[in-house]
Amino acid sequence: MLPMKAVVAVVIGNLLEFYDFLVFTFFAVMIADAFFPGESQITRLLGALATFGVGFVTRPLGAAVIGAYADRKGRRAALTLTLLLMAFGSTVVAVTPPYALIGLAAPIILLVARLIQGFSCGGEVGPATTYLLESVPIDKRAAVTAWQGYSQQLAIFLGSLVGVILTSTLSPDAMHAWGWRVPFLLGVVIAPVALYIRRQLPETLEPQVERSTSDVLGTLLREHWRAVAIGILIICGGTVSTYVFNYMTTYAITTLHLSATIGTTLTLAGSLANMAGIYIGVSVDRFGRKRMLILQRAVFVSIVYPAYLLMTAPDASPWLVVTMNMLLNCVFATTLGAIYAFLPEAFPKSVRSSGLAILYALGVTIFGGTTQFVVAWLIDWTKNPMVPAWYQIAASLAGIAGVALLRPHEEVLHERARDQLPIPNSQLPHLQKEQV
Repeated sequence: MLPMKAVVAVVIGNLLEFYDFLVFTFFAVMIADAFFPGESQITRLLGALATFGVGFVTRPLGAAVIGAYADRKGRRAALTLTLLLMAFGSTVVAVTPPYALIGLAAPIILLVARLIQGFSCGGEVGPATTYLLESVPIDKRAAVTAWQGYSQQLAIFLGSLVGVILTSTLSPDAMHAWGWRVPFLLGVVIAPVALYIRRQLPETLEPQVERSTSDVLGTLLREHWRAVAIGILIICGGTVSTYVFNYMTTYAITTLHLSATIGTTLTLAGSLANMAGIYIGVSVDRFGRKRMLILQRAVFVSIVYPAYLLMTAPDASPWLVVTMNMLLNCVFATTLGAIYAFLPEAFPKSVRSSGLAILYALGVTIFGGTTQFVVAWLIDWTKNPMVPAWYQIAASLAGIAGVALLRPHEEVLHERARDQLPIPNSQLPHLQKEQV
């Protein structure tokens, strides 16, 4: 089993990566006022959310470059690089003066910082998840790769907790003036510790014949394009809900007209429920990843609409909203233990990091990066607070279809046969063909 110190080394770095990238959305209202001019609050907010979305533009590029680097030079080297880049981008966000002081340069600098953060975050998921996957026996993979989901939720939890503390102790004027910068500075301060821990990791990639980035990516797109395409569909099913949940602070303030404290509490409680759901979901190693993924996502689809009906009811109390959001987070997260083992197993080890990184980054960029902007715009256009529910249902149905279509790579089937694990009947002809 993977030593706990190695899990901690991967998780703490991954936590900081996603904390630094996602904390932006928790303070979108304040960032909007600091960097974007305009009389209308929705115009300023859409400007901030568009800048948040721009961070997703460079995620596929980071996934391709850093993912291939991890397949060429090793997982540890790639994980060190991503952490350095994210710390730099977060520092720029934290210290950039507002529009009132430097004018148009302020949103431009913010935009560049988000592009750097996106490049780094795009390169993080592939090497981090691959490292966890390759460090344990095949029948323990979902339980260990679930730490990828845990680390992301811990990032959301910490960002929300900082938000609750700041909004509870600082005045609204102080929050808008400088309070929103504090979370970014905290992430930068902790980064050297994570960097030191990561550099102590043992490598899981065996020495290989020297390959260029174009060699790795060429093999991936030529021989494994189908797995990439289906993987993007699966990511769509998860990333839309993830970024809707991350939007709940802003949704609570601007759509449900709740206080900033309740809004940040909403996201904080949701992240705790999400972590509980991940813990529940790690049992998929026993019952089969594909079967459980389809079942869990079908259950989630069935409860989204009634939960939002209760949250948006005129007489809904703030604590009912918090409770319904926690329920949705918990049920949704039961799929996360399986998904981080299910997706990389669609690729051979030689292109596993780049394959996972690229499909994840493309899925998150196309669907996750646009979610908050689209949801905010649709709510403003339709005046319908149920927009997030319909958006999550549609994405989840697409994800279920992708799970049904994706098969593990022959390498994984051979590993199962070697370890005398059961192989689904539908996959036996595929294995027998390879053996011939």
